[in-house]
Amino acid sequence: MSKYILSIDQGTTSSRAILFTKDAKVVDTVQQTFPQHFPNNGWVEHDPNDILQTVLSTCKTVLANNQVTAEQVIAIGITNQRETTLVWNKKTGQPIYNAIVWQDRRTSEYCEQIRSNKLSKKISDKTGLLLDPYFSATKIRWILDNVADAQQQALAGELAFGTVDSYLLWHLTAGKVHRTDATNASRTLLFNIHQQCWDEELLTQFNIPHSMLPEVMDSAAEFGSTSSEIFGAPIKICAMAGDQQAALIGQACFKEGMAKSTYGTGCFLMLNTGDKALTSNNRLLTTVAYRLNGRVTYAIEGSIFMAGATMQWIVEGLKLLEHAGDSEAMVKDVPLDHGVFLVPSFTGLGAPYWDANARGAILGLTRDSGISTIVAAALQSVGYQTKDLQKAMEGDGLRPSILRVDGGMAKNNWAMQFLANILGASVERPALTETTSLGVAYLAGLQTGIYKSTEQLATMWQCDRRFEPTMSIDERNDLYAKWQHCIAQVTLSNNATKDDC
Repeated sequence: MSKYILSIDQGTTSSRAILFTKDAKVVDTVQQTFPQHFPNNGWVEHDPNDILQTVLSTCKTVLANNQVTAEQVIAIGITNQRETTLVWNKKTGQPIYNAIVWQDRRTSEYCEQIRSNKLSKKISDKTGLLLDPYFSATKIRWILDNVADAQQQALAGELAFGTVDSYLLWHLTAGKVHRTDATNASRTLLFNIHQQCWDEELLTQFNIPHSMLPEVMDSAAEFGSTSSEIFGAPIKICAMAGDQQAALIGQACFKEGMAKSTYGTGCFLMLNTGDKALTSNNRLLTTVAYRLNGRVTYAIEGSIFMAGATMQWIVEGLKLLEHAGDSEAMVKDVPLDHGVFLVPSFTGLGAPYWDANARGAILGLTRDSGISTIVAAALQSVGYQTKDLQKAMEGDGLRPSILRVDGGMAKNNWAMQFLANILGASVERPALTETTSLGVAYLAGLQTGIYKSTEQLATMWQCDRRFEPTMSIDERNDLYAKWQHCIAQVTLSNNATKDDC
């Protein structure tokens, strides 16, 4: 009898397979990391074969370790790093170039070349997004422009584009299915979030043939079945969602006004706005939170490029720690106002600045500064950047009084207490912090009838710990003013450097 749901969580630095019971309890998790490639300054790539093979390997391993057969798996749900762009040959399934990762900034100059008030407004009105290298469309354009004969092959209908979900679905179904869901489509710069379809005017603007694009489905839908050769028998794929939207679902933020913030490679604060696609006046993004039974729920989102990736740099780049998990013990005695600020704009600044040219900096160093101070500044940078997003949402008339947090950094009590302090808001950490994989397990369960409604899912959410602010308003405002001063120095410095070149 089928009794498990298998979640595939394909992230920026690793792939994971998580086996859930019907009542959403984790049976087991298997994770594999894979290399990051940086061919040029500001470029970030993945080998598509690394993505696929780590997904297949983790799935097979988690099933084998728990003696679970394909027949015992009710359905698969897929969640993925968003915006990361792949283009492959429809006949062979082979990519024509590496996956260009969401962090990649190679199309910054192209964005500036085509930027105009008219085009920027058109893009914002149709997609809820900004014209920025972050999103998929300019990455597709770069591949078609820079791979030999790619544009001709695309016009001949020989090439397929997909975000990671589509690429995995294609290969899991042995090339039979080319689909995505509305959340991933909404991050491409090509999808009209109001009409819920690929936008022909934007396809023309970026010169991308419609034939390259996947069919757009609800987030819970019959996406297809895995090829029998992969797991020994076919398994239905019943859910797909971008990682941040999946986390929103896993955090049970189903009511308008509820918000979550995920601290993975980057940080993404998302607030449910219900059936209204609200337009931000503070450079936040309007996006599809999820689409169920043809009904769209929207969200406002702020995107930060460097969160866990900052700690990865502390560990692997500076070698100040052996493991990121060691950071909490190291900083426990560091005063909050130690004077050092780390601005982690290694790949530019995301919301609300959207400065592709900004680069990282450590400011305020003195002879008293040591490793623990720099590590504390790295952890605090995540809180300060979240504060930036909170202030932007306040400017749009939105301010959640409670923020639900998840992701690897959410396990750090020191960082979460600082987050509550700098936000001046309650921070809730769930019993299960890996809410991304839980979100698509929920979606797969909705599609297969295991769960009856989102209301039922909301009752299943459990709080592990709640962090309340203890910092005075004056101290909070003083620290944040110093952070903003550092941001101004970084953006002004880099813009001046750019002008001098």
